[in-house]
Parts: sequence; C-alpha cells; structure tokens
Amino acid sequence: MDLKQFQMELETLTLFHRILEDEIVDLLIQTIDDSTYYCRLCSKIYDQGANLSDYIYKMVMNDENIYVLNKAKNKTIVPSIENSLKRELKILQKLCDLKSKEVHIQSDIEYPEWENTSYSLEKDYYQRIEELPKKGYGIFAKYFVFGIDEQGLYPIRHPDTQSLKEMTGYQQQRNVLIKNTLALLQGMKANNALLYGDAGTGKSSTIKAIVNEYHTEGLRLIEVKKKQIAQLPSIIEMLADNPLKFIIFIDDLSFSSNDDDYIALKNILEGSTTSNKMNVVIYATSNRRHFMKETFSDREGDEMHRNDTIQETMSLAARFGLTITFQKPGSNLYMEIVKQYAKEYELNLDEHELKIKAEAFAIRNNGRSARTAKQFVEYEKINQSILD
Repeated sequence: MDLKQFQMELETLTLFHRILEDEIVDLLIQTIDDSTYYCRLCSKIYDQGANLSDYIYKMVMNDENIYVLNKAKNKTIVPSIENSLKRELKILQKLCDLKSKEVHIQSDIEYPEWENTSYSLEKDYYQRIEELPKKGYGIFAKYFVFGIDEQGLYPIRHPDTQSLKEMTGYQQQRNVLIKNTLALLQGMKANNALLYGDAGTGKSSTIKAIVNEYHTEGLRLIEVKKKQIAQLPSIIEMLADNPLKFIIFIDDLSFSSNDDDYIALKNILEGSTTSNKMNVVIYATSNRRHFMKETFSDREGDEMHRNDTIQETMSLAARFGLTITFQKPGSNLYMEIVKQYAKEYELNLDEHELKIKAEAFAIRNNGRSARTAKQFVEYEKINQSILD
C-alpha cells in the first residue's frame, strides 16, 4: 500500500470526519510521516483490545453523521452524500484492514504488532442503517440507560441488572406495564404510567427489568430526578426524530405545595409544552397516590381551599394514562417471593424454618415487601456461608 496516498485519502473523510479526531487514527496518520510514533500507536491499540479492525469497525458503525441522522428522520439522501458515503467506506475499509507490517519500518529489530479481523464495512454499514430502530446510532448504540446533568444526557455504563425472570409476585401489574411498553416498541400510542404503592414492592425494579429485557428491541431509559423535570421538554424535543423508543423514568415522585416542578410535569403530561411524541413515554413511581407531601400548614384554611388542593393533586395523577398499584404483600405473597429468592440463591432451609425466619425478619425490618424478602434471603445466605 502507498501510505502517503492512503494518508491523503484519509484526510478527505467528510461524513466520517470525526474519526480523524480519534487518538488512534491521529497517531496512525502521524506514524506515516514519522515511524517513531509506531510503538506509541501499538500501545494505544493494545489498550483497546489489540485489534485495529475491531476498533475501527465499532467507530464506523456507531458514528453519528449527517447520513445517519437523515436516514433516522426518513429524509431523502441527495446523490452527492450517497456517493460520498460509498467512497469513504472504501477508504475506511483500507484502514480497517491495515496490517502492522505495512506501517512499521523493516529492520532486524522485532516490533510489536496488532491483530486484524476481516469485515465487510459497506455491507455491514447498510445493514446497520436498516437496523437503526433497534440498534440506534451514536451514544444510543453503545448504551441503553442514561441520566441527565448540566451538559445533557450521559450514559450509565453499569446499569442495574434486574431481570424479569428473577422477579416474583405482582405479575399482573408487570404484565400491564409490559403490554404498554410493547405497544410503544411497535409504534403504537402508549400511555404514560404511574406506578404507585408501598416502598420495596418492586415498582422501580419493574421498570428497570423491562428495559433490560427489551433494550435489544430498541428500548432506552432516561432517568430524571424531580428537580430536572423542567428540562424534559427540551429532552423530549431532542429525541423526537430518533428511531429508538424511550422511557423517561422519574423515581419516587413527590412534591411540596407551591412546587414549580409540579406544574411543569402537569403541562408535559397534558402535552401543552411539547407535542405528543410516539417514541417517548413517562414512567413515574410514587409512594403517594397524589404526590403531595402534606404538612399541618397545608391543612389550614377554609374548606374550599382544602378541596381545591385535593382536586389539584388528583388532577396530576389522572393525567397518567395508566395507574398501576403495588400494595404491600400479604403473608402468602410474601412467602411466595421469599421461596423464589431462596431457590435462586440456593438457600438450604426447610419450608417451616424459612417461613418463621422470614416473618421475623419482616417484623424487624419495615414489614413485608419484595425488597425485605430479598434482603432476608441474602442475609440468611451470608450466615449459612459463614457457618459452612
């Protein structure tokens, strides 16, 4: 390969111009001019798994460029951009296939080398474009759970691994939310949902488990704190043309009186601050049916004032299309959950002893709940392991 010619070809990348800003690609270009950079280049490639082809392939497939963005919006691609894509993929194929021995200087000294894998970039790239509704692009192709900070969205690299198959009890409640989520994934109008009920009953875990189950089908989760609710209209607008489907998750939602975030969320649920989007739903959890933290001062005033306050709090809950109730489990459901966790953790206790210890643990630890059941089994498993 004529490396100087190849260097000039790389510098013509337009759609994929961001790849030229990558540290490894930049080092490779420098190495063509000065071979003393070669070992530093190898070191950086080794940091990424020692395979240059894999590294370049992932960058190309996840690159967020104008071609991808237009395809995601179902816009017509003009011929000049289509032709540029094909040309640039051929250049990037050369980069993907580049062997160590083609770059380092020939001498009696033994040089480090990197690995290569055979890929068909053009074929795989067009296939990836067809799969945008499931695999996404850019940061949404790499991660499926996100948070919000001052700069906007950021990925949560190690999300909760809760799975649906590990969850016991509340199957009816979960099925309602699963059906609603599947409607979202199928492009139908899905409802915003409020999961209301006692602490520890699995409201948040249900939402996270659903995302873990269906993220390969194009589902993404964005976790929003209550104080960030005012940012939701801009976030929803940003996601409007994205082919993926998004759950905006607000955990443990509650408000104080005269809380501006209360009005902001009400407006969002009404659709007055942003048009209804078919690819976004809001799932919220709350221990309070009508969200408000009541104080003695809230109870003061005449009967009309109190009635107005009650009606106002009820109106927000009513704006969720679905309200799913998770109540504290009774004795039978609690023991069903305990038994499932005991089986999962391979806890060796006979059923009678398991029941006595589980009930005693619940009395000492905030009563029966799915969370208490799991904590009990984990506690007993640790004790059993120590004794063994």
